[in-house]
Amino acid sequence: MKNFSIAGTFSAAVVLMTALVALETQEFSYPPTVSLLEVRERVDQAPISHPRLLASREELLSLRAAVDEDPLRSALKEAIIEQAEMIWNLPPVERKLRGRRLLAQSRVCLKRVVGLSMAFFLSGDPEHVRRCEREMLAAARFEDWNPSHFLDVAEMTLALAIGYDWLYNELSETVRREIRQAIIEKGVSLPFDTEHNRWVQARNNWGQVCHGGLTAGALAVLEHEPELAARTIHSALQNVTHSMQAYAPRGSYPEGPAYWAYGTSYNVLLIEVLESVLGTDFGLSRAPGFRETGQYLSLVTGPSGQFFNYSDGAARRGPEAVLFWFADRYGRPEWLLGEPGRLRTWIDRLDAERAASAAGRMLPLALLWMDREPDIQTIRTPLHWQSRGETPIAVHRSSWTDPDAIYIGLKGGSPSGNHGQMDIGSFVLDAGGVRWASDLGAEGYHGIESRGMDLWNRAQDSDRWTIFRQGNQGHNTLVIDQQPQRVSGRAMMIRFSEDSAFPHSVVDMSSVYTGQAESVLRGVALIDSQEVLIQDQLSGLRPGSRVRWGMITPGSPQVLEGSRVELRQEDSTLTLEILSPQAAAWRIIDIASPRNEWDSPNPGFRMLAFESIAPESGRLRLAVLAKPGASIRKRDFGLQPLEEWSKGPHQ
Repeated sequence: MKNFSIAGTFSAAVVLMTALVALETQEFSYPPTVSLLEVRERVDQAPISHPRLLASREELLSLRAAVDEDPLRSALKEAIIEQAEMIWNLPPVERKLRGRRLLAQSRVCLKRVVGLSMAFFLSGDPEHVRRCEREMLAAARFEDWNPSHFLDVAEMTLALAIGYDWLYNELSETVRREIRQAIIEKGVSLPFDTEHNRWVQARNNWGQVCHGGLTAGALAVLEHEPELAARTIHSALQNVTHSMQAYAPRGSYPEGPAYWAYGTSYNVLLIEVLESVLGTDFGLSRAPGFRETGQYLSLVTGPSGQFFNYSDGAARRGPEAVLFWFADRYGRPEWLLGEPGRLRTWIDRLDAERAASAAGRMLPLALLWMDREPDIQTIRTPLHWQSRGETPIAVHRSSWTDPDAIYIGLKGGSPSGNHGQMDIGSFVLDAGGVRWASDLGAEGYHGIESRGMDLWNRAQDSDRWTIFRQGNQGHNTLVIDQQPQRVSGRAMMIRFSEDSAFPHSVVDMSSVYTGQAESVLRGVALIDSQEVLIQDQLSGLRPGSRVRWGMITPGSPQVLEGSRVELRQEDSTLTLEILSPQAAAWRIIDIASPRNEWDSPNPGFRMLAFESIAPESGRLRLAVLAKPGASIRKRDFGLQPLEEWSKGPHQ
């Protein structure tokens, strides 16, 4: 009997060891097909020590000395500690909604908890723990985290999950219990126990943020709620794929770069917490286009340093911690081009006001993913690129290293997309280190919602399209007879060339102008890397229809004479010349003053525009040449139909 027992024990140990090895070496495909039972097995084998989210205690403690080996990491370390000390005397967050959102408070809490927790490991000062404990307990004692707007819950759950896990050994059991119960009851359990689950199969950034935040919470408390943890993880694996379709096929993002930063940061956190605790992301990082999306921010950032900010997003770009993760994971240091400078600017501008805001709430995590300042020897990121996918865009630039390079971005897609605007055919233009053709970005959500306007209805007659920044009147595109673009239309890139002799793109916008014209095409091209041509081709217009070409610019007109306008910004100059129709003349439209009482002012901006009237044939060709400098080079362009652009340069 004794021998049998020994043999049985040995056999059980072998079986268990075999199972563990199988779990560690198991390969997963995309989309994940793992069962709830398999997830339970992973949860059962997960470590119960803390910290375990994103890094172990040893890894976090090692940062204190390791970061000093690199000047950039060292500077970030000192900034994190300085910012945390600025927070010490601030009152904890309160449950104050702005309109229907608690989101601002959730984000401030997240910034404070991540910063204070990291500062503790970087400095060893227990005051960071005490202040972080106050912050977490304040949030834990809210009546709820506003589940009717579930992003608020997701960000608050992530905040308390990181603080609870990272500072676990420094907190009393009483404090742990209170924070743990809040994570479970006000966060992780809600999708299963309440009606607050409409976001679960979201196809936009909501799915990434909510699944990422709740999974972090579930993994933080898994030894106390293993079944809830398994269900949360399984739900994330089954459903975040709806949001991750956005990256296919080439790593672009339909909602624009600002929402890329938001959704992708949480998507990476989801992957990282799964890998750090369970040893695998179950195949999520194999999603089509996800491997390539690390280059997206570089592609949609012009030499001016501003985003090609299509959809609801601002042009301003700041540092993003998640880029260090992509560059490290896929061995692409060039994806960090300009990022060290942006990070240093953020560090240099740190003050009490910025420390109190939610800005840069993820930046301390960059220390986990950056080794040292990147040494960029080779840039493999293309000069000319198109996204394909749900919201097709195309970008062309003359150089990655010349600060005065020319850059143009062109947008297709549909106003019906999430965070969509009537910006189909709109473009941005950089030259001489500044932005000449600008997108104003989104109107503030709260200001519109507080008036009772239906901002999120994308029907053709929605209030959304009465907002200047949302409609085509407020973009660098065409307006026919003062009519809006058609929400149901979709514009696709029908030509794209990266041939250095004549790089160009053409978008077919016809369905976006249904009922206004039969065919509407727009092409943009780089000419000898010195000039930009924007050419439109319309047919099927009603005779007498008025077509307006417009471009929003911060440039100040220095010369305005007929078909030529000269713009100046700082020490840079750009000249625009109307090549067709020859009789057209520039005029300036005031957009600085609000059009309606609900529109924001746009100080410093104006619109350059001209109009052309459709002849009996119903055909029009509009062409504008943009050239850095004070004069257009005199030559005969011999404008070619857009159908013939593939034949080569205009001569």
